[in-house]
Amino acid sequence: MPTRFRIDRLGALLVATGALAIALLPFVVFKSNRIMPGDPRSLWDVLPSTQVWACLVCVSIAAFAALLLADARLRLAGALLGVVAVCLAIATAGDALTPLGNRVVRVAPGAGFWLLFIALTLLATDAITRLRPGPGVRVLLLLVFAVIAGVTVSHGTFDHLSIMREYAVSAHVVLAFGSLAAAVLVALPTGIVCHRIPRLRNGILGVLNIVQTVPAIALFGILMAPLGALAAAVPLAAALGIRGIGTAPAVIALFLYSLLPIVANTVVGLKRVSPAAVEAARGMGMTRWQILRTIELALALPVIITGIRIVLVQNIGMVTIAALIGAGGLGTFVFQGIGQTAIDLVLLGAIPTVALAFSAAVILDSLVEVLDRTRQ
Repeated sequence: MPTRFRIDRLGALLVATGALAIALLPFVVFKSNRIMPGDPRSLWDVLPSTQVWACLVCVSIAAFAALLLADARLRLAGALLGVVAVCLAIATAGDALTPLGNRVVRVAPGAGFWLLFIALTLLATDAITRLRPGPGVRVLLLLVFAVIAGVTVSHGTFDHLSIMREYAVSAHVVLAFGSLAAAVLVALPTGIVCHRIPRLRNGILGVLNIVQTVPAIALFGILMAPLGALAAAVPLAAALGIRGIGTAPAVIALFLYSLLPIVANTVVGLKRVSPAAVEAARGMGMTRWQILRTIELALALPVIITGIRIVLVQNIGMVTIAALIGAGGLGTFVFQGIGQTAIDLVLLGAIPTVALAFSAAVILDSLVEVLDRTRQ
């Protein structure tokens, strides 16, 4: 089939954004140390002309694909070429501006880099969406991108950028997944009880709805007082890490926020199970436990996992706010960056948070799609 050439509206917007980023915004910001004001520099100021033109040629190919090519595979190839070129350019700029052995200077990606990178990433995402990959392919693509990113970072390609120098091991994933696991253990049987005993349903869901309406900061504050008093009265609790600030109030708050989506989706999923399937299983002599485990929960599983997906994405975002009460996580970088007016620190916390949430959504959406196909 011949390739069609016509102006793509999304491509035009992304190309305009990238062009303005290259022409008007700094590609990197150089600081003699982390607290000094930055010196913005363009791509032409930090790289030799041959490397600048090589980068621009790759970005131009991506722009051509975004504007005129309808074939999603070619659009994806152009976008990935642009991403690689821009990332290599920023890594080379970090190497060029950092004196040998110097650990004090900070070379931060500038607004021009970030806008260009986001435009190219959106182009790649749009191309993948147009390809309509199946659930297995989506997970495989995510895994490939994660492996490439991990190998690149571990290789030291970006070591001279400030965003890597500030990086530290975070408790973000542990907080998000730990609170989710605890919530599943409580919410799943609670949802089953709500389904089996309708007179309890409204009361339980009403209480969980009230919890869900409390703002996160307010809930953290509400939990700090009793947990602080408990730590003061019971030394063992303090020794176990249960205090007014830190991980304990964050985990409890995330646990409470996680209950409603899982309980509600469990109830909805069980209600959607065909009564005919339950009656057939009962006619075969199955016990109530066997019917629940092999029929009802199995058929309701896609809806339940959808609730778990909502909770996981929600928790990954809310752990960022929990850094305000000393829980750690990637939010620490966000609030440090805000306090120091350091955009690279803010992005150091924000970008991995978005990547984690996106990855969780892709994986669980794919799982739900596979389960739905299995049921058909």
